[in-house]
Amino acid sequence: MDIRVGDILTMKKAHPCGERRWEVLRTGMDFKLRCLGCGHEVMGSRGRFERNVKCVERAR
Repeated sequence: MDIRVGDILTMKKAHPCGERRWEVLRTGMDFKLRCLGCGHEVMGSRGRFERNVKCVERAR
């Protein structure tokens, strides 16, 4: 899956704040994402996040 810094990911499950959209801050073996609802940042393995992605909005 081609995901780049600045992309917006729509996930299958919502964050506890209710938002499903996340901004990509870092890519590589791990992803660092920021919730667009509350600003919470999480870091996790690429495989874990790629399984949960529903849609990718490309950064311009």
